[in-house]
Amino acid sequence: MATSDANPTPNPLLGSWTAPYGLPPFESIAPEHYKPAFDAALAEQKAEVATIADSANAPTFGNTIEALERSGATLKRVGGVFFNLAGSHTNDAIQAVEREMAPLLAKHRNSIFMNDALFRRVDALHSNRDTLGLAPEQARVLDRYHTIFVRAGALLGADEKKRLAEITERLAVLGTQFSQNVLADERSYRLVLDGDEDLAGLPSFLREAAAQAAEDSGLKGKHVITLSRSSIEPFLQFSSRRDLREQAFKAWAQRGEGGGATDNKAIIAEMVALRAERAKLLGYDTFADFKLADTMAKTPEAVLNLLNEVWTPARRRAMQERDDLQAHAQSQGDNIAIEPWDWRYYAEQVRMARHNLDEAAIKPYFQLDRIVDAAFETAHRLFGLSFEELKDFPRYHPDIRAWKVTDTAGDFIGLFIGDYFARSSKRSGAWMSAFRSQEKLSGDIRPIIVNVMNFAKGGQGEPSLLSFDDARTLFHEFGHALHGLLSNVTYPLLAGTSVSTDFVELPSQLYEHWLSQPDVLRRYATHYRTGEPIPETTLERLMAARNFNQGFATVEYLASAFVDIDFHRLADASDMDVAAFEKASLEKIGMPREIIMRHRTPHFAHIFSGDGYSAGYYSYLWSEVLDADAFNAFEETGDAFNRDMADKLKRFIYSAGNLRDSAEAYTAFRGRLPTPDALLAKRGLVAPVTEEA
Repeated sequence: MATSDANPTPNPLLGSWTAPYGLPPFESIAPEHYKPAFDAALAEQKAEVATIADSANAPTFGNTIEALERSGATLKRVGGVFFNLAGSHTNDAIQAVEREMAPLLAKHRNSIFMNDALFRRVDALHSNRDTLGLAPEQARVLDRYHTIFVRAGALLGADEKKRLAEITERLAVLGTQFSQNVLADERSYRLVLDGDEDLAGLPSFLREAAAQAAEDSGLKGKHVITLSRSSIEPFLQFSSRRDLREQAFKAWAQRGEGGGATDNKAIIAEMVALRAERAKLLGYDTFADFKLADTMAKTPEAVLNLLNEVWTPARRRAMQERDDLQAHAQSQGDNIAIEPWDWRYYAEQVRMARHNLDEAAIKPYFQLDRIVDAAFETAHRLFGLSFEELKDFPRYHPDIRAWKVTDTAGDFIGLFIGDYFARSSKRSGAWMSAFRSQEKLSGDIRPIIVNVMNFAKGGQGEPSLLSFDDARTLFHEFGHALHGLLSNVTYPLLAGTSVSTDFVELPSQLYEHWLSQPDVLRRYATHYRTGEPIPETTLERLMAARNFNQGFATVEYLASAFVDIDFHRLADASDMDVAAFEKASLEKIGMPREIIMRHRTPHFAHIFSGDGYSAGYYSYLWSEVLDADAFNAFEETGDAFNRDMADKLKRFIYSAGNLRDSAEAYTAFRGRLPTPDALLAKRGLVAPVTEEA
């Protein structure tokens, strides 16, 4: 984009960002700006790293570790914008840049962490760390850098480094293609409902959302179900058209394995094999051994022990639930065997019969805006935060909202962005990310944090209504957001959510507990038409039903965790049949026929769109052991908002980043490490203790 060769248009990604609070100039950025910005940013950090590595001065913490921490500022800025939009508001041009940049960025990272001269400086500092007079945070940064270098291959010989670099670059390409294939399958599917017969059983909130989805798709006057969870799950829950439920469910379950250009099975097979080879090069038996060595769990055996401990009671409960659904279907004259596309439909009916709790009657009390307010109020009561909505700020999509976050003294903490609605340019799921992370090394840098969701938009002029599970997802992701917003560290490497994978879910899963507090629900669960609070009888039934269908929910999650760890415990993954492997893994644990994995392998983005949760999907359960025990700490005081506990929680968990080893951080908060007992009780998977007569 240039007016002439002599007078090119400035690249907004590389210029000064003058928007409020340093927000990126989203409205000025075009896809063609990204590649030149990346090129400039990579060249800048390459020069910075060369200066550090080639210095004639003896290594010091300042001229090596701090210099490394200061390097790459432009790359962080450009990458922060690009990768957030690649997930939340992409298009063909952005995806093309993503494919081009994936191997280049992996190559750049390899050039840093396999740099012999640079590692010699880091290694020398690490060897003499006890004599350097480092502050605890500096010692932690040095230790983390040394670990990162070693795990990236710094100790390998030249040939091994070359092969490892090839593997990581290839994995980056494959992970990008995997996620783009899943998004393509999600974008291409629409179940068009035409007429009252197709709409049978659907409550008004779902009809309105489906009408809006149809209008967004250019099908005004019809209704559309998409593969967004906020669309497909309520459809499976309420539609009395079994044929349409089956059709939609199979499309949802088979994303990424359609046999055409977007089929992910070959990609998965290659990724698993490459990961196994990577682990061997680094001296580990399997990729799971390599990945888990730098987590709380430490070993695959520890992971499997936890999964198995929960699997047995969860499967037993799920089989009881299946029998209840089957009996209910028979009582309604439905002479069928329960299939996966039937489970949610009959579970809703059983829940109504058992708890007198109708999702269609609950949902009007859970307006998106009110639940956002509830999450903010909870943060205020726990941590003293206040949220002021901005009206005039640059947006990458008209739907996004932003809030200025301040503390009790009125000091600026950071900026929070909410991107709540499903759209075809957004990948599925819900997540937290950062456009800018907190640090103090380069000044008092305040974070810009974003939550991305995929809620169904309300009909014209109507609010977006959430299920209770949707509301819990919002609180979950806002817990992650607080982990980023409250970060209070000096060094970027340790900031916010930069903790081990099986610890990062603690702040998010713990935060979910406050949604279920009766005083929070009484205030914020208000009817979208009348403004009346949720009736006490409904609230009591809602709380009583929290563990309803928990066997199903636990089994579908655990199944994904077992398959993940099984893939990555392979020492030799050549000639893999992905579908057969998934099937065998599930048969080994006795997977119920009527339930499928929460994330089937061909669209299991957690573990195949990148390395983030590979061999790590168990982390949600590991963190749930922590969060159930951590919330008990509040309950033991008799006050869910106990000030002393909240202060400790903020100090050792939410604001501490990676200042400490995860086990040390949790022990500093709680005084000890937890056992799975609180988790089993929370999920209702243990029988209540009764006194003998």
